Amino acid sequence: MKKSYSIIFLFVLILAACLPLAPTEIVVSGAPGEVLYREDFSDNTSGWDRVLNDGGIMDYDSGGYRILVRGAKMNFWSTPPGKFGDVRIEADVTRLNGPLENRAGLICRYQNGNYYFFIISSDGYYAIGKFTNGQAILIGQEMMVASDAIRGEGVNHLRADCAGEMLTFYVNDTLLASTQDTDFATGGVGVLAGSFDEPGVDVLFQNFIVFQP
Repeated sequence: MKKSYSIIFLFVLILAACLPLAPTEIVVSGAPGEVLYREDFSDNTSGWDRVLNDGGIMDYDSGGYRILVRGAKMNFWSTPPGKFGDVRIEADVTRLNGPLENRAGLICRYQNGNYYFFIISSDGYYAIGKFTNGQAILIGQEMMVASDAIRGEGVNHLRADCAGEMLTFYVNDTLLASTQDTDFATGGVGVLAGSFDEPGVDVLFQNFIVFQP
């Protein structure tokens, strides 16, 4: 039986670069289907965090954005400049190395260290949740849920829709979950990766795009 990945994720804020968004920042929006932000990670000055320390690495690498988590029970995340309301976020993620029991995914409505997350593990599990007031809480589920849509090897295409109070998660064009929450209405977008009991999670994000839903 799959162990609970539960609501007690240990999210460790290592990054001084993950600062709150400026309160006066304009909320980016557009016509339905319009691309609001696109990142191919070819320019290493485009605003994503570049971190190298004992805990791990976050940096532009091999035409993508690499996150290596050297410790156990840790999370790294990065949010580029920009503040958004309703969004559809898409990105590809590949496990480069490390344990299959990992987590990697997308972030929306990041503000002051709080955000919604949409994560998968390479051993085939997923969750929607939020990080609020220093605690990770799953939304609409008690633990991560298994899905055959998630690939243990190769590329997984992730899509997270944050539209009004609806939070919807697709992996490889398969709808996995849809739930509701009203805590956060606007904020940044980004990616995250983390470890459970085994360190060494190493993933690469590519083709990060934000659409107006």
